[in-house]
Amino acid sequence: MKHTFTNKKAGTDWERLRKMKDEDIDVSDIPVIDRALLKKMVVRMPEKKSAVSIRLDPSVIGWFKRQGQGYQTRINAVLRSYVAAHST
Repeated sequence: MKHTFTNKKAGTDWERLRKMKDEDIDVSDIPVIDRALLKKMVVRMPEKKSAVSIRLDPSVIGWFKRQGQGYQTRINAVLRSYVAAHST
């Protein structure tokens, strides 16, 4: 099945990427993952989130929504950063 990508905003040249061969991809900035590195890796499951109702100023929620998809995740990240900065 051929997929059609319609996200013009990203500006990705999907046709060029489809034609690209594996050896044409520059992977020079990707570190080599060997057995020693794999032994050090730890799997961390994300914390389960709680659904809450919160009252926010319209200008605040509007600003986050204008940043695009994932605005709730960004709000959570801002709050998490605040908590980390103010925790002892």
